[in-house]
Amino acid sequence: MAYLNKVMLMGNLGKDAEVRLTQNNKKRVSFSLATTRRFRNPNTGEMQDDTAWHNIVAWDKLAERIEKLGIKKGTPLFVEGRVSYRQWNDPQTGQKHNITEILMDNFEFLAPRHNYIGEGGDSFEGHSPVPPPPSIGDPDDQLPF
Repeated sequence: MAYLNKVMLMGNLGKDAEVRLTQNNKKRVSFSLATTRRFRNPNTGEMQDDTAWHNIVAWDKLAERIEKLGIKKGTPLFVEGRVSYRQWNDPQTGQKHNITEILMDNFEFLAPRHNYIGEGGDSFEGHSPVPPPPSIGDPDDQLPF
Protein backbone atom coordinates (compact mmCIF):
# COMPACT_ATOMS: atom_id res chain seq x y z
CA MET A 1 0.00 0.00 0.00
CA ALA A 2 1.27 3.47 -0.87
CA TYR A 3 1.13 6.38 1.55
CA LEU A 4 1.11 10.10 0.92
CA ASN A 5 1.93 13.03 3.18
CA LYS A 6 1.75 16.12 0.93
CA VAL A 7 0.66 19.68 1.71
CA MET A 8 0.20 22.56 -0.72
CA LEU A 9 -0.65 25.98 0.69
CA MET A 10 -1.09 29.46 -0.78
CA GLY A 11 -1.03 32.32 1.68
CA ASN A 12 0.82 35.27 3.18
CA LEU A 13 3.65 35.28 5.70
CA GLY A 14 2.42 36.36 9.11
CA LYS A 15 5.89 37.45 10.27
CA ASP A 16 9.42 37.76 8.90
CA ALA A 17 11.21 34.44 8.40
CA GLU A 18 13.22 33.56 11.52
CA VAL A 19 16.65 31.96 11.06
CA ARG A 20 18.30 29.74 13.67
CA LEU A 21 21.28 27.41 13.86
CA THR A 22 20.87 24.12 15.70
CA GLN A 23 23.53 22.79 18.06
CA ASN A 24 24.77 20.71 15.10
CA ASN A 25 25.10 23.86 12.92
CA LYS A 26 22.09 22.97 10.76
CA LYS A 27 20.25 26.01 9.47
CA ARG A 28 16.53 26.17 10.29
CA VAL A 29 14.12 28.84 9.04
CA SER A 30 10.58 29.14 10.34
CA PHE A 31 7.64 31.43 9.71
CA SER A 32 3.87 31.43 9.94
CA LEU A 33 1.72 31.34 6.82
CA ALA A 34 -1.90 32.52 6.84
CA THR A 35 -4.43 30.90 4.53
CA THR A 36 -7.93 32.32 4.29
CA ARG A 37 -11.10 30.81 2.90
CA ARG A 38 -14.18 32.87 2.15
CA PHE A 39 -17.61 31.44 2.78
CA ARG A 40 -21.19 32.58 3.04
CA ASN A 41 -22.61 32.45 6.57
CA PRO A 42 -25.70 30.22 6.30
CA ASN A 43 -27.54 32.20 9.00
CA THR A 44 -26.88 35.76 7.82
CA GLY A 45 -26.02 35.25 4.16
CA GLU A 46 -22.98 37.51 4.60
CA MET A 47 -19.53 36.61 3.33
CA GLN A 48 -17.01 35.79 6.06
CA ASP A 49 -13.32 34.93 6.23
CA ASP A 50 -11.87 31.98 8.10
CA THR A 51 -8.09 32.30 8.50
CA ALA A 52 -5.87 29.37 9.46
CA TRP A 53 -2.25 29.80 10.58
CA HIS A 54 0.38 27.23 9.60
CA ASN A 55 3.86 26.80 11.09
CA ILE A 56 6.31 26.42 8.19
CA VAL A 57 9.86 25.09 8.66
CA ALA A 58 12.69 24.82 6.13
CA TRP A 59 16.08 23.16 6.67
CA ASP A 60 19.57 23.30 5.20
CA LYS A 61 19.85 24.57 1.59
CA LEU A 62 16.22 25.65 1.38
CA ALA A 63 16.65 27.52 4.66
CA GLU A 64 19.76 29.22 3.26
CA ARG A 65 17.80 30.35 0.18
CA ILE A 66 15.04 31.81 2.32
CA GLU A 67 17.56 33.54 4.58
CA LYS A 68 19.32 35.01 1.55
CA LEU A 69 16.02 36.37 0.26
CA GLY A 70 15.10 37.97 3.58
CA ILE A 71 11.43 37.11 3.05
CA LYS A 72 9.23 39.53 5.01
CA LYS A 73 5.80 39.64 6.61
CA GLY A 74 3.02 39.87 4.03
CA THR A 75 4.88 38.01 1.26
CA PRO A 76 2.43 35.87 -0.74
CA LEU A 77 3.87 32.35 -1.16
CA PHE A 78 2.97 28.95 -2.49
CA VAL A 79 4.46 26.31 -0.16
CA GLU A 80 4.81 22.56 -0.75
CA GLY A 81 5.79 20.19 2.01
CA ARG A 82 4.66 17.53 4.42
CA VAL A 83 2.93 17.51 7.80
CA SER A 84 5.04 16.82 10.86
CA TYR A 85 3.95 16.48 14.49
CA ARG A 86 6.31 16.80 17.42
CA GLN A 87 6.24 17.10 21.19
CA TRP A 88 8.51 18.72 23.72
CA ASN A 89 8.54 19.43 27.41
CA ASP A 90 8.98 22.98 28.69
CA PRO A 91 12.13 22.86 30.85
CA GLN A 92 10.79 25.56 33.19
CA THR A 93 7.29 24.21 33.81
CA GLY A 94 7.64 20.58 32.76
CA GLN A 95 4.47 21.01 30.69
CA LYS A 96 4.19 18.88 27.52
CA HIS A 97 3.61 20.79 24.28
CA ASN A 98 2.50 19.57 20.85
CA ILE A 99 3.06 21.34 17.57
CA THR A 100 2.03 20.69 13.99
CA GLU A 101 4.46 21.97 11.36
CA ILE A 102 4.74 21.92 7.61
CA LEU A 103 8.24 20.81 6.63
CA MET A 104 8.75 22.75 3.42
CA ASP A 105 10.15 21.02 0.33
CA ASN A 106 9.60 23.84 -2.17
CA PHE A 107 8.14 27.32 -2.53
CA GLU A 108 7.18 29.86 -5.18
CA PHE A 109 6.48 33.57 -4.99
CA LEU A 110 2.91 34.52 -5.86
CA ALA A 111 3.74 38.17 -6.62
CA PRO A 112 6.79 40.05 -7.89
CA ARG A 113 9.35 39.32 -5.22
CA HIS A 114 10.92 42.78 -5.30
CA ASN A 115 7.76 43.97 -3.53
CA TYR A 116 8.36 41.73 -0.50
CA ILE A 117 11.97 40.70 -0.03
CA GLY A 118 14.74 42.21 2.05
CA GLU A 119 18.27 43.33 1.31
CA GLY A 120 19.83 40.14 -0.06
CA GLY A 121 17.08 39.16 -2.46
CA ASP A 122 18.30 40.64 -5.71
CA SER A 123 21.04 38.03 -6.14
CA PHE A 124 18.77 35.02 -5.66
CA GLU A 125 18.41 32.90 -8.78
CA GLY A 126 16.47 29.83 -7.65
CA HIS A 127 12.81 30.81 -7.71
CA SER A 128 10.75 33.36 -9.53
CA PRO A 129 7.16 34.54 -9.35
CA VAL A 130 4.53 32.13 -10.61
CA PRO A 131 3.91 33.18 -14.22
CA PRO A 132 0.39 33.98 -15.36
CA PRO A 133 -1.35 31.20 -17.26
CA PRO A 134 -0.77 31.31 -21.02
CA SER A 135 -3.45 32.89 -23.13
CA ILE A 136 -5.43 30.22 -24.91
CA GLY A 137 -7.28 32.52 -27.30
CA ASP A 138 -10.86 31.62 -28.16
CA PRO A 139 -11.90 28.63 -25.97
CA ASP A 140 -14.10 27.30 -28.78
CA ASP A 141 -10.98 26.85 -30.96
CA GLN A 142 -9.65 24.31 -28.46
CA LEU A 143 -12.67 21.99 -28.46
CA PRO A 144 -12.10 18.63 -30.20
CA PHE A 145 -15.67 18.43 -31.58
